[in-house]
Amino acid sequence: MLAVVAAPVSAAAPTTGFHWNDITATDGVRLKSNVIEPAAPGAHPGVVLVASWALNDFQYLAQAKQLAEAGYVVLSYTARGFWLSGGTIDVAGPRDIADASSAVDWMIAHTGVDPHRIGIVGMSYGGGISLLAAAHDPRLRAVGSLSGWSDLGASMTGGDTRRPQAAWFLQTAARLVGRPSPQMNQILDDYWADRDAEGRDRWARERSARYSIDALNRSRPAVLIAHSFGDSIFPANQMLDFYAALTTPKRLELAPGDHATVEISGLAGIPNHVWTSVRRWLDQYLAGVDTGIGGEPGVVVRPHNSSAVESYPDLPHVTGHSDRLALGAPHGLIPTGDLSPASPAATWTRQIHAGTDTIADGGVALLTNGLEGLTGIPPIVALPAVSRRNAGVWLSAAAPAAGWKVRGVPQLHAPLTSSNPTGTIIAYLYDVNALGIGKLFSHAPITWHGTGATVDLPLQVTAYDVPAGHRLALVVDTKDPLYLDANPKRNATVTFSGGSWLDVPLA
Repeated sequence: MLAVVAAPVSAAAPTTGFHWNDITATDGVRLKSNVIEPAAPGAHPGVVLVASWALNDFQYLAQAKQLAEAGYVVLSYTARGFWLSGGTIDVAGPRDIADASSAVDWMIAHTGVDPHRIGIVGMSYGGGISLLAAAHDPRLRAVGSLSGWSDLGASMTGGDTRRPQAAWFLQTAARLVGRPSPQMNQILDDYWADRDAEGRDRWARERSARYSIDALNRSRPAVLIAHSFGDSIFPANQMLDFYAALTTPKRLELAPGDHATVEISGLAGIPNHVWTSVRRWLDQYLAGVDTGIGGEPGVVVRPHNSSAVESYPDLPHVTGHSDRLALGAPHGLIPTGDLSPASPAATWTRQIHAGTDTIADGGVALLTNGLEGLTGIPPIVALPAVSRRNAGVWLSAAAPAAGWKVRGVPQLHAPLTSSNPTGTIIAYLYDVNALGIGKLFSHAPITWHGTGATVDLPLQVTAYDVPAGHRLALVVDTKDPLYLDANPKRNATVTFSGGSWLDVPLA
């Protein structure tokens, strides 16, 4: 483990103050922006700040001022289609990528920026655009992607399951303060109707840095990624493979919370560990200040229920080993199966009725996991009250005196048969105390096609300490307000069987 070192503190240098400008994009669209820079003469490092979805360039005023006082030229801009910027919403498409380069052009032409020391940073929408822009513009030498995405398709339909709350939030916000393009409207119409999956996938690939990884690795900008375990807009697992594939200077920080909730306090200028890392990253790779961050382990993890800050050299070291726990036949008055390290038995079956929700669910997008990040209180369930008619429940033995440090991606393997040609299950992993009260710390959905299927489901990446004497519980049901499931509303069943197991990653 390694302590986090703060960025160097120095007296605030005089700045020019904020100036509001129009940037003319390559297609003639005008983008609203503001710029602030040091008053001292000379070439300075520069940062482009890309506004989030439905927000504008005022978003980063506090951070821009602090960066300018530290010697940076800072240009913030409102993405096309939002607020007073022209055009229609391109959803991080080719026009948005070109706009980021236009912002760099404007900065070089109109400020005292050093053209060889420019970076790009953004939250959410701005974070996704920042990765894509750096893949297409080699002048961008450092990147800060905060709650961004690498695979838009995985965000929209991960596990082949659509996310209605996330889609509704983005669509509503766009209609309130933006101008959706005809293409965006068509994609969303198809999304809600569950049609033209191939067309939606082509559209998403063009907007996913995962498919530009070779270009990023060729140009080698320094890439900082900060993400929340419980991100309900851009689920975190997509960032793991992306980070592993980067061969640039890189850093990945994971913390409890929901989409953009961990870093949001930094927008008000409040000290914040994510923005502290951004500042250290920019100082290291743009300003020529040795903050030490370049030599630190590349993966930083803040566990759910702990104040610890853990550092690892790479992702494989986050998980020391995985314990395979077999799912046993449910038994007892409140039928509950065992989760045990014994070999998976192949002789039992357990049928549940599909299409009815239980009290086990992932909460409300943005709010539930966001509140956990602020309060430390995750979604809670009384395990005995989970309907055994509509869910399968399995419970482990008690954790030993040292507890269990779950670190990484839990994996469920389950052969299923279904009365319907398609179906959806959602798996939840809980920490359960002696009273049967469970705290949710990972979950994920998956949709399958065919009456017989073997499901291999990676749950959300997590870092959670299960206390001594507590148990792990796996709950699997078929409905959750976070997801659009493929189960019929009536008379459908899903049958689990022996040969099922849960792989639990442990430090």
